Amino acid sequence: VQLVESGGGLVQAGGSLRLSCAASGFTFDDYTIGWFRQVPGKAREGVSCIALSDGSTYYADSVSGRFTISTDVSKNTAYLQMNGLKPEDTAVYYCAAESRLPPAWYCSGYGLRDSWGQGTQVTVSS
Repeated sequence: VQLVESGGGLVQAGGSLRLSCAASGFTFDDYTIGWFRQVPGKAREGVSCIALSDGSTYYADSVSGRFTISTDVSKNTAYLQMNGLKPEDTAVYYCAAESRLPPAWYCSGYGLRDSWGQGTQVTVSS
């Protein structure tokens, strides 16, 4: 399983970014894909997860209504559209994948492996 995140950057509060997660090495549509974020000194947080088997999704309360997770199976890519960004969204964002887990479980940390890519930095200025 190889995942590469991109799309981060510096944006003003209220702005938008779209993160991409390019996947390879596995059958994309058998998996649950998750976006997680981490701020130095804090635990990694599950932001949003999607089960490709049925399209079910989970969003953390802190991002619900502002972020949208989606996938393009033809491109083996997952996206996180982030609107209405707030300074507290500043973090390094990572994507991860695991086989057939309920999105809420995966975002809560169940089944997470301690193996992460380089992530993509999102910085929101006030």
